[in-house]
Amino acid sequence: MEYPILYSFIRCPYAMRARMALKLTNTKCEIREVRLNNKPKQMIDKSPKGTVPVLVLQKEVIDESNDIIEWALSSNNIFDGNIDHDQIDLTNNLIELFDSKFKYNLDRYKYATRYENINKDKHKKECLEILINLENLISNEGWILGSKINKLDISILPFIRQFRIADIEWFDKQNKIKGIQKILFNFLDSNLFKEVMYKYDVWEENAEPQFFP
Repeated sequence: MEYPILYSFIRCPYAMRARMALKLTNTKCEIREVRLNNKPKQMIDKSPKGTVPVLVLQKEVIDESNDIIEWALSSNNIFDGNIDHDQIDLTNNLIELFDSKFKYNLDRYKYATRYENINKDKHKKECLEILINLENLISNEGWILGSKINKLDISILPFIRQFRIADIEWFDKQNKIKGIQKILFNFLDSNLFKEVMYKYDVWEENAEPQFFP
């Protein structure tokens, strides 16, 4: 049987959420762990923009993480019924917010040396304000909108994790986001997170294939 091929990088939040969608829907693929400073030609040939994740199917290539999530859910929507119908728009709006404004500020806070004339603390504050606003929306049941994991969790928790990593001691002391901290720690302690963060060998041509999940 020929499986889809997933080009991935373990720490990339976009690749992380794609792996979670594939894991949760039990979609088996050949995983090719890459180094972002030495991307394989095979990946670039399939997706010239050169970012992960890239999912290579028999008749198409999907190289946006949100599209990979939707593709995986199209055959096995394991999130169906996990949130109320009136929360669907909220979910999509929050994913868009984190993909745009939160990620923009996160990059300029966490990787400030890559940019010119950057006020690192300003971008840190912008991210925190987004999280404080999110704090007012979250449930008290383990995941962001309820007792069951859904698309919102796998889409934005990898970015919140990155924000924490930039200054763990400071993040853990923020009293205005105690609920988010609790959900993030629940996520980091989950079997799902541990399984999608399994460290695969970096892919090399002619190497034995590695499979995920």
